[in-house]
Amino acid sequence: MMLKAIYVFLGTVCLVLGSIGVVLPLVPTTPFLLLTAYFYAKGSKRFHDWFIATWLYRKHLKTFAENRAMTIKQKMSLLLFVDFMLLFPFILLPYTWAKPLIIVLVISKYTYFFTAVKTIKKEAVKTSIS
Repeated sequence: MMLKAIYVFLGTVCLVLGSIGVVLPLVPTTPFLLLTAYFYAKGSKRFHDWFIATWLYRKHLKTFAENRAMTIKQKMSLLLFVDFMLLFPFILLPYTWAKPLIIVLVISKYTYFFTAVKTIKKEAVKTSIS
């Protein structure tokens, strides 16, 4: 029961950060909202059902969840945020063997997002949320 509460708490934190990202372009929206959906799904059916009914979900995640497709802006926002997060261990880790692993991870995620996740035009997203 405590673990479910932790998932709901983490989902709420990610939701707040993702909502801030809607207003402030420096904070990424999509990765935090993906985490929100994940944490709410693990923590509470009621929170998850509420979240997928929100405007934020419909605008930023619905197309991906239903079609495994994202706009180029959504992809780049997500990928660059993860790159930024991986930059810290790349710079700070003293282990020389870790750096090539991080580089392989970065290459792998770009390969995945540009081969397995379809790229759609922004107009297609607008018609799917209406």
